Amino acid sequence: MLLAKEDFAGAVARFDAKMNAALPEPKLRETWHGLLATTGPFQKQLGATASKLAGYDVVLVTCQFERKVLDTKVVFDAGGQVAGLFFIPSHATSNAGGPPPYARTNAFREKVFTVGHGEWQLPGTLTLPIGDGGPWPAVVLIHGSGPNDRDETVGANKPFRDLAWGLASKGIAVLRYEKRTRVYAGKLQATGLGKFTVQEETIDDALSAAAQLRATAGLDPKRVFVLGHSLGGMLAPRIGLADPQIAGLVLLAGANRPLEDLMVEQTRYLVSLNGKPSDSDQAQLGELLVDVAKVKKLTPADASSADLLLHAPPSYWLDLREHDPLAAIKQAKQPLLILQGGRDYQVTEVDFIRWRDALSGHTNATFKLYPKLNHLFMAGEGKSKPGEYDEPGDVAETLVADIAAWIGTH
Repeated sequence: MLLAKEDFAGAVARFDAKMNAALPEPKLRETWHGLLATTGPFQKQLGATASKLAGYDVVLVTCQFERKVLDTKVVFDAGGQVAGLFFIPSHATSNAGGPPPYARTNAFREKVFTVGHGEWQLPGTLTLPIGDGGPWPAVVLIHGSGPNDRDETVGANKPFRDLAWGLASKGIAVLRYEKRTRVYAGKLQATGLGKFTVQEETIDDALSAAAQLRATAGLDPKRVFVLGHSLGGMLAPRIGLADPQIAGLVLLAGANRPLEDLMVEQTRYLVSLNGKPSDSDQAQLGELLVDVAKVKKLTPADASSADLLLHAPPSYWLDLREHDPLAAIKQAKQPLLILQGGRDYQVTEVDFIRWRDALSGHTNATFKLYPKLNHLFMAGEGKSKPGEYDEPGDVAETLVADIAAWIGTH
């Protein structure tokens, strides 16, 4: 691998024009070194698989780093040039860990479910309770940031699978699906990102999923809920406003401050874990602050630019700036359940308090803080660190029980 040899010039020479603009040699070097700071040094290649998607060749190279296994996803266009490059949780470790103890696997069944219509169809899984208690209430799970799979796999953990199996064990159907940016990464790159926003990334597909569940036999069309995690929680109020038929909104670690500010906060937290920041830590933080300043200076005149800032085009940042999550949630008519892990360093208790304050006097909002849970709503002790995501765990049973009980009251 050229990256493993740190031949960044050689790697960039294989990029197409858009990749060259989005990830020039200095940025590629920064990205690679930032990855190594989390994973440790590259050790070896474990294997590779190839597939075709929408006219592109997609190669998944499984790589062993010192501290974790990742897949390097390389998307090639018809001319053999690199049109996309991603580092994602490895399929080789994604099946680690069995079902959580609260999942009664004889109490539900799973079926293939396609979300959306036309060119953006997404493969999904509908988990259905077994028995005579229907029609069942149902929940659509909305991912956090990044090209997530249907289980929202992070390291050795599958929080969306845990939620689906746990809730279905309690008589609630759950739909989870692959995120658009995971399935159509190459197509999105090829068609240009100049107008790309969270509408295309998340909201459109969530609305389609909710509408489809209302039309699905065996489900109660008046009891289709939306559950958003992290970025999905930030966007849940917008989804609820766009579809008043949604029965209720569940926000898990929902952010409500600007994402670029959270990126700075997270980076400072991670740097602090190492004691005194190293020179490379300081340089990484300095580069991030420069990019954040560029995001803050964006104006509507930049909206059509395809140049990426913090891995997203200006249109993405401008759209987020225009939609205040706190203002949106005040307008939402649906019942609200807002849950937060006390050990979460990615979306912190600060955001939880801001939701609570914004909804002061709102009689249909329920709040709960879980002191020992992290961003994945898995239990631990002490300061939360990225490495704990590599240890197999389960979404806390109390969280699943609280969500199921809340849905049962609506």
